[in-house]
Amino acid sequence: MQDTLTTPTVLARSRSSVSIQDRSSTVEQASNTGQPPLKPSVVTLPAKSKNPNSGAKLHRMRRIIAEDAEWSLATVPLLTELCIQHIVTNFHKNPILKQLLPEHQQKVLEHLSPDLPLAVTANLIDNESYWRRCCMQRWPVCHVARHGGSWKRMFFERHLENLLKHFIPGTTDPGVILDLLPLCRNYVQRIHVDQFLPPVRLLPQPWPGDQSDSGSEGEMEEPAIGHYQLGDLVAGLSRLEELDLVYGVKDCGMNFEWNLFLFTYRDCHSLAATIKACHTLKIFRLTRSKVDDDKARILIRSLLDHPVLEELDLSHNLIGDRGARGAAKLLSHSHLRVLNLANNQVRALGAQSLAHALAHNTNLISLNLRLNCIEDEGGQALVHALQTNKCLTTLHLGGNELSEPTATLLSQVLSINTTLTSINLSCNHIGLDGGKQLLEGMSDNKTLLEFDLRLSDVAQESEYLIAQALCANREAARQRALNPSHFMSPITASGPENSVG
Repeated sequence: MQDTLTTPTVLARSRSSVSIQDRSSTVEQASNTGQPPLKPSVVTLPAKSKNPNSGAKLHRMRRIIAEDAEWSLATVPLLTELCIQHIVTNFHKNPILKQLLPEHQQKVLEHLSPDLPLAVTANLIDNESYWRRCCMQRWPVCHVARHGGSWKRMFFERHLENLLKHFIPGTTDPGVILDLLPLCRNYVQRIHVDQFLPPVRLLPQPWPGDQSDSGSEGEMEEPAIGHYQLGDLVAGLSRLEELDLVYGVKDCGMNFEWNLFLFTYRDCHSLAATIKACHTLKIFRLTRSKVDDDKARILIRSLLDHPVLEELDLSHNLIGDRGARGAAKLLSHSHLRVLNLANNQVRALGAQSLAHALAHNTNLISLNLRLNCIEDEGGQALVHALQTNKCLTTLHLGGNELSEPTATLLSQVLSINTTLTSINLSCNHIGLDGGKQLLEGMSDNKTLLEFDLRLSDVAQESEYLIAQALCANREAARQRALNPSHFMSPITASGPENSVG
């Protein structure tokens, strides 16, 4: 290479050319703006050096003067920040996260949009703060405790539930739901759907002479296409533990028809096969869906010998004695711990079947028969079962037309039973004498912690004394270092006017 030396002639020539160019540009700018020309700035060059390499040193000493007086090196972003901005902007095309340092990952996550496609974020981002932002942006009220305290689990469970609630058979593409499976299979543990939309069908033309305003009340024909079938979805959810369903329509308005609330036999058989194949299911609830005896027995038959089912809730349906007999058989062929048949049509025969199974059961801890009509015949059968049962802790018999004979027998059982902690006999007809009998039975009981006798025609004095006995039992439980949170809200007995609840 040939070294180029800067001579005084060249420097002078360059200075003159620079001065002429600066002068001409300044005059031209002044003529365009109408302002007097500015004096050109003069850059003083260092004195000529005798060193032959002075040209190289002169080149290194040149400086650039910024036009903005406030500019400094501090205004230039760091290369790291520029890289993070680029990653965030192009994350949907090229998701880069795991390769970054932890502090850089955090900065990227803080700036990512919650609207990114789930196909990009589902299996890549586990940061709870990011999924919290996604939930808070989409739903104004978020109860993360209902979803195991995980924001990511909450997002996918509620997102899936929203798709199910708005699925229209025959209209919506099933792929909308099934395509979500690879993204949510590891996070969804609970499905709660409080409506299933029926297929869309054209309304029949009314007859010319038909003046009825309630034409939909007479016919209960099953539609040609049932509701959404959960089989393929549940089969793809490897961690599903809770299924809570309601077959009905919310906010139907003027389009009300009874068929909108019809749980068909097609739905029943499909759901029975679904829950039978789901070996991870621990809680199954099907409420407010007009489930009768036949459909209840189909569902219960599929749950016989289920490996892990712990809770069955069929409350607020149309189940009678035949359905109750099926539930009694389930008690003998499962590990069921909670059974809820509240607000059905169970009578004495159904209660007797349940009592027979309860007498030999070693798993069930809670039985709810509220708002049925078992009367004293069924109530006494259940109380007799408590003489041999050693596992039931909660029994709810409120609103069952019970009276003094049931209370008398229960008072005898309370003196020997050591497992019951909560009994509800509210809204019955226990009467004054029945209250006195229960008070005698409470005198020997040391384990009962809650006794609800509201609206059961029991004297206030008896209620007050029973409440005092319950308070003594709770104090004894505290001394045994039991956790009070395992029980229901305590009963205060500050005076005879208080009722036990």
